[in-house]
Amino acid sequence: MTSRAIETDHPARTQRHAVAAMTFATGVIVANNYYAQPLEDALAGAFHASSSAIGAVLTLIQLSYALGLATLVPLGDLLERRRLIVTMVSVTVIGMVLVAVAPTLGVLAAAAAMVGLTTVAAQVLVPFAAHLAPKGQEGKMISTVMSGLLIGVLVSRVVAGLVSQALGWRAVFILGALLTAVSVALLWRTLPVLPPATRVRYPALLRSVLTLLREEPVLRWRIVYSASSYAAFGALWTSIGFMLAAPPHNFNEGSIGLFALFGVAGAVGARFAGRLADRGWAHYAVGGFLAVAVVAWVPISEGAGAGVGALVALAIGLLLFDLGVQGVHVSNQAIIYALRPDARSRINSAYMTLYFLGGAAGSGLSAVLYAGHGWRGVSVLGVALPAVGLVLWVVDTVLRRRAVSVSSRAIPAGTGTPSPTGSAPGRPRSSRSGRRSPAR
Repeated sequence: MTSRAIETDHPARTQRHAVAAMTFATGVIVANNYYAQPLEDALAGAFHASSSAIGAVLTLIQLSYALGLATLVPLGDLLERRRLIVTMVSVTVIGMVLVAVAPTLGVLAAAAAMVGLTTVAAQVLVPFAAHLAPKGQEGKMISTVMSGLLIGVLVSRVVAGLVSQALGWRAVFILGALLTAVSVALLWRTLPVLPPATRVRYPALLRSVLTLLREEPVLRWRIVYSASSYAAFGALWTSIGFMLAAPPHNFNEGSIGLFALFGVAGAVGARFAGRLADRGWAHYAVGGFLAVAVVAWVPISEGAGAGVGALVALAIGLLLFDLGVQGVHVSNQAIIYALRPDARSRINSAYMTLYFLGGAAGSGLSAVLYAGHGWRGVSVLGVALPAVGLVLWVVDTVLRRRAVSVSSRAIPAGTGTPSPTGSAPGRPRSSRSGRRSPAR
């Protein structure tokens, strides 16, 4: 295997530089999808559009991202990743400039879709990081890069609100284009050059994604859990800007953006989830984080009320909610990347495509419910979505325990007992090392 890291005299230092660049870049790249969220009211005023029309643009970004996940991310197993990533991110820069100069809502929507489509480069970087990780430290490496991504999502809303208030909403997207251009240069300079993991034609590559979905029940379960929580995430951030801009709060763009700071718990949750995964507790961590995401909507639902108490409740709810959502996500990634190391980009494609379709569904439903039922309607949706995931997690856990119990009774005494892992019920895998499997 040839790589720039191996060719240098200091491979460990070079790897650290690559991971640092990947962590920065994932945050900067994905942030481009979220700059518009605290600017909903400003965009509606600039283009004389309704809240539902702006909500549709935000949903379009998610749908475009999902399309890129389905059609572009699998290329990470087929093409040289460094060149693929740099090419996609360069197109993102062009899209951000077009968003900044958009004269009409239609042009804005088209440019935003272009950005959403190509920012999936971040999802080629995440399995790339897992590939570079020393054995047994995949969870740590994934959580490091993911923490950069999550901080980028968090800071994007804060920066968008403050910059828009000072310089106007178009300046937000110019700044995003500049930061993304910097990430292009860093990635080109630091990423190792690795040979492709597979050599098949593109149509066969896409078909293999469906094959992975069919053959890996663990992957299907993980998709359901993460999609349910991310749908609630989309529901929250699609409508919270409108809620905070309306009476009784009457927040401006800067204040709305600052509220996103309470999502810092998501980055903390990602690192904690990574450590749990390396210790073999990823499956049980998913259930715990889903429960946190459900409970968080109790204080979040009070956010539309008057007074300081309502805002304090909303802040507490946001802290808990981001902790839960990102903990679920990182725990599931640690599990699925261990399934087929030679097909991590395709596994990530299947997982992230349906994950973001869940987010897009949550965004769309949120826009409709907020228009008809206000924040209470959004809150009911936000509770219901991760609650469904939690119920299914309980079902999966019960089936898993039963399958292990049946397998244990079927094995003659003295031959050993299979260790329950993230395998599908009925397909337990034993651990050769004696450590808990990351898929547990």
